[in-house]
Amino acid sequence: MSRQNDAAPIIIKRKKIVQGGGHHGGAWKVAYADFVTAMMAFFLMMWLLGATTESQRRGLADYFNPSIPVHRISSGGEGMFGGVDLETRAQVGPTTPDEADAESGADTQAETQSFEDIAQRLSGMGGESPVLDAALRHIITRQTDEGLVIEVFDLPGAPLFADDGAEPTLVLRQITTVLAQVFSLAINPLAIEGHTRTYTVVQASDPRWTLSSSRADRVRQLLAEDGFDPARVARVTGHADRRPADANPMAVRNNRLELILLRRFTRN
Repeated sequence: MSRQNDAAPIIIKRKKIVQGGGHHGGAWKVAYADFVTAMMAFFLMMWLLGATTESQRRGLADYFNPSIPVHRISSGGEGMFGGVDLETRAQVGPTTPDEADAESGADTQAETQSFEDIAQRLSGMGGESPVLDAALRHIITRQTDEGLVIEVFDLPGAPLFADDGAEPTLVLRQITTVLAQVFSLAINPLAIEGHTRTYTVVQASDPRWTLSSSRADRVRQLLAEDGFDPARVARVTGHADRRPADANPMAVRNNRLELILLRRFTRN
């Protein structure tokens, strides 16, 4: 055999020298610290789950959820986590005078805007049809401290009630149908008030009081027939000719109805 086959393999050993003194294998300490921290966080979470109510846990979850904007006002309470979340807060109401004032102002502003939307809705219906245009000529709106007043009145040659009585004409039926629709844009209670013109004193019986009351109540019935919730009616009254809209007490313009969406929040 040749000498090449008899030669032994050559093995090279490389020795790694680690310098740095006597501190060896410190990585396990970092891993142990991470483990202890994780266990501490776990037990803290378990304690929180047992020490809080369901509503408080929902509040905590909402706070750490990045998909929900955070707009919170904390409120005090007894012990740790004595505050309440927004859902509970909505049920119990504001807890300080400042919060009450802020919420009242926001509610009032929202209500005023709702009234403006209803008034604009009524005015925006013009032009849809000649029949509707004729009906809308009988309506004006205004806002007062009491609420949104929708005044429905007679026009010369176009009365709201037939034969100077309490039987509604076609134009009044069209008006109440429209009003029942727009009233669905709000939840405010409704007051219905009837007014009449002055009648001559030579009549055997004075119809003003009974007529104004009967007309107001007839409008209440018409609204209910058109789907308006009867539970929202706060009052139905007749004022006879005591509050004329026209300086001439005999003018037909004084024959009118005022439908008032009453404010639920007081204006400042």
